[in-house]
Amino acid sequence: MSVPRLVIAAPSSGSGKTTVATGLMAAFAARGLAVSPHKVGPDYIDPGYHALATGRVGRNLDAYLCGEELIAPLFLHGARGCDLAVVEGVMGLFDGAAGQGELASTAQVAKLLRAPVVLVVDASSQSRSVAALVHGFASWDTGVRIGGVILNKVGSDRHEELLREALESVGVPVLGVLRRSAGLETPSRHLGLVPVAERRAAAVEAVAAMGAVVSEGCDLDALLALARGAGALSGAAWCAAEVTESHTHDHPSRLAEKGTSGADRVAEKARPLIAVAGGPAFSFSYAEHTELLTAAGAEVVAFDPLRDEELPDGCAGLVIGGGFPEVYAGELSANERLRKSVAEFAERGAPIAAECAGLLYLCRELDGAPMCGVLEASARMSERLTLGYRDAVAVGDSVLAAAGTRMRGHEFHRTVVEPGAGADPAWGVLSPVRRVEGFVRRGVHASYLHTHWAAEPSVARRFTERCRTS
Repeated sequence: MSVPRLVIAAPSSGSGKTTVATGLMAAFAARGLAVSPHKVGPDYIDPGYHALATGRVGRNLDAYLCGEELIAPLFLHGARGCDLAVVEGVMGLFDGAAGQGELASTAQVAKLLRAPVVLVVDASSQSRSVAALVHGFASWDTGVRIGGVILNKVGSDRHEELLREALESVGVPVLGVLRRSAGLETPSRHLGLVPVAERRAAAVEAVAAMGAVVSEGCDLDALLALARGAGALSGAAWCAAEVTESHTHDHPSRLAEKGTSGADRVAEKARPLIAVAGGPAFSFSYAEHTELLTAAGAEVVAFDPLRDEELPDGCAGLVIGGGFPEVYAGELSANERLRKSVAEFAERGAPIAAECAGLLYLCRELDGAPMCGVLEASARMSERLTLGYRDAVAVGDSVLAAAGTRMRGHEFHRTVVEPGAGADPAWGVLSPVRRVEGFVRRGVHASYLHTHWAAEPSVARRFTERCRTS
């Protein structure tokens, strides 16, 4: 499959990758192109801005969580039917999983996608030195093709002139120049940018502004020509239905004639309703999770723990992903009816899968505010940032994984959970330090680890089957 594509990278974090990548997505979408947005790494927040820019779901490409063999298939899945794909990198171009070479770096993903890289350089404090910087990045790994440079935070016409003169000797074309603009700053807090779900109207304006600035400052025709020179990618696109090996569509109950209450009940049981938490407090999710659950035979519906006072009617399973419950602890606590509903649901042994924010919500309290009380544990904010990739193995059987299931995860939080009694650990973390983590209690699997189910589709199959039979 041939998909025109660009990878937007930088020498380091804070250079302006998100502004440029999101702006390019918006600018090309404004030209009428169908743009497929992607983000290298486990980040949940940037894809929300990408989705606003393109009108398509933002998708992650993480070689650590999913394995390098899935990068091209997942990319092709997201880019199917599109005119152009823009991939925003992570950290510096060659930065990846700590101590593991190029693994999970933007450079590795660019090579796996055979995609040209556009390097975004913060030029605010340099002139001729920019040539040495770009030359170093262009020559460090000959497997990575630096197809052009976008100079960011340029101060004046004279500054631009000096930068362009310096880069003439490097042989890497300047494809854009963006001036310093405080108006493009996006608000941040303790874990990065504020998600779109919490500031949608302002985010729409911010994305439009990025698109306008990038459209004015960049050579969109040259960038599109560079993207179209990427060539074809071999292999097939990832398909949720194929990897789940689901036989749901052939299930006798799905073929049963409706007309009797018995047949209706059987058909309903064969397609369990799984509620997925969303809204401002729980905005972290990978699109493939819902696709896998649906392919496994589930009906997936969203609910907002800040607004909805009851779980959806007929709910057979519950997925509560990541987000910022600490920011909304008071409001979540005030929704006592839903907290009670979740507690009763868990007490029946119904399947619940909770990650990070979901774990905090299931605790007895969060910073003193009552939560659902499903787990005998208390959570509180911490000054310490816990961040990094993890190798893990399921300690015992749960609704999510059979004992011994190996998965890779990612932790990113500033909270601490102080466990009580009544639960077994969910994961044995194998690296970087051996320990046990998370909680398994009856139908509940709760953990700090964010995982990508495309790497282990059996997770979605198993959870859906437990919802079907519980």
